[in-house]
Amino acid sequence: MEENQLSVKLEVFEGPLELLLHLLKKNKVSIYDIPIVKITAQYMEYINAYQEFDIELSSEFLLMATELLLIKSKMLLPRHEEEEEDDPRKDLVARLEEYQKIKKASEFLREHEFDGHFHFFKQPDVIEKRAPDYSSQQFDLDRLLEAFAVILDKTERKAPPPKTSFSGIVGHEKVSVTSRADYIKERLTREKRVTFTALFEDIKTRPALVATFLALLEMMKLEIVYVDTTGDEIIITKLKDGEITNEF
Repeated sequence: MEENQLSVKLEVFEGPLELLLHLLKKNKVSIYDIPIVKITAQYMEYINAYQEFDIELSSEFLLMATELLLIKSKMLLPRHEEEEEDDPRKDLVARLEEYQKIKKASEFLREHEFDGHFHFFKQPDVIEKRAPDYSSQQFDLDRLLEAFAVILDKTERKAPPPKTSFSGIVGHEKVSVTSRADYIKERLTREKRVTFTALFEDIKTRPALVATFLALLEMMKLEIVYVDTTGDEIIITKLKDGEITNEF
């Protein structure tokens, strides 16, 4: 019966540091003041008990036994008063201190291992942001027409006579409204928002001006762009991607 009890007791210790902590606790001494002779003797008794019961020891236990005997021999050597030497137990104390911290952390994690076992978390739903509704947008069409008339007048006064004026037939420059819509989208994609005046500043011919204005009106109708006529300047902002299907 005693053999079985001793065997079970010996198997409790997972390593030599745990055995040393057990011996220090049993003797009620601090790891910072190890009675090395006494602890070494008790440690060797443990090793011998293992061998008596034919239990295989790991190399770590045997290595620690050698280290304890070496420390013991250093502690027993006479020292001169003028000699200042490090405590031979210093490295062992540091390892025991570190092992204690790891052991406490391990025990804490083991105690709380299943704390969240019955807690269930729902993944957040992906809620798509709805685009602003500008279906009821209000703008001053008269102001828009007046602004376009000003731009048209300035452009025509600056532009030289078209080449078609000198031909024998009446020339007519064809400008696609769809192409001007692409121009407006490209400007808004690059600049995010643009003033009404700036939108037309690089356009030099009447057909291109008219086609651009028609494209803008169609894009407003399809809610591809938003035109704000409430401020000092007319501001055009892109709302969404889209295509114009109506040609003029």
